[in-house]
Amino acid sequence: MSSNMLRRVLVAGIAIPAAVGIVYLGGWALVVALAVLSVAGVMELYRLADHAGIRALRQIGVPAAALVPLGVFVATMYGSEPNHTWLSFFGIGVVLSAMVVVLWRRSPDDKPLASVAITLFGVFYAAALLSLLILLRHPTAPVTAWGGTWLVFLPLVVVWACDTVAMAGGSLIGGPKLAPVVSPNKTWSGTVMGSVVATLLAPLYGWLVLGRVGIHVELWQLAVFGLVVSSLGQVGDLVESLFKREVDVKDSGSFFPGHGGVLDRLDSLYWAIPTAVVLLTGFGVI
Repeated sequence: MSSNMLRRVLVAGIAIPAAVGIVYLGGWALVVALAVLSVAGVMELYRLADHAGIRALRQIGVPAAALVPLGVFVATMYGSEPNHTWLSFFGIGVVLSAMVVVLWRRSPDDKPLASVAITLFGVFYAAALLSLLILLRHPTAPVTAWGGTWLVFLPLVVVWACDTVAMAGGSLIGGPKLAPVVSPNKTWSGTVMGSVVATLLAPLYGWLVLGRVGIHVELWQLAVFGLVVSSLGQVGDLVESLFKREVDVKDSGSFFPGHGGVLDRLDSLYWAIPTAVVLLTGFGVI
């Protein structure tokens, strides 16, 4: 076994049980973990922007990314009109603060418009989308700790299974490339196989796991969930590849030794998590 593969196995062996434990605890433990991932993700995105000659306003974006999970958690757990209003005020404050700082610190030659844009996009992309995971762990409907935990892992399992099958299927079958300029190794055959497996796996997960912890979702709903979440998750993977291709870097960072950065590992989940929240809300599950 190569040293890189050994690192990948060791990191996965530690990260997966740790993730299950943190999600099971939920609450502030989950908020802190999401804050760490949000900050790491937004810093990676800002470093990609540096390669493109755009300097993000880190003094605004990094603290905002750290606070987003806290805001979502407070609004979710202590949900009331005032709490949601304060969350809106926070967003407005971040936008206005970015414009004040860019006016103070940047000249017209320093790409002030691009600086504000990448700063705000980073907070939304790397922090806000990820923080919606809190809505799965602490849904409106009362659930047990294990119920909330396995609800969180529904989109994660769907995405991981889809990615694994898509990679294996593409290697075995080959065929036309999905997006040859952005990601030369991805094929249509792998993409279709990944989505098909995800469509079949989601109802199986619901039957074997969710049903045992008191969460009822119709099998047809889970099939739709698997198809939509896996398909959009693959779009998220391509989008992050496009960002890296623009600045000619292989990995966004090295947060996970042997696996790359936070953006590399969570690219599909930035799309899958909000999609899961929308679908499960529409199905009346959360």
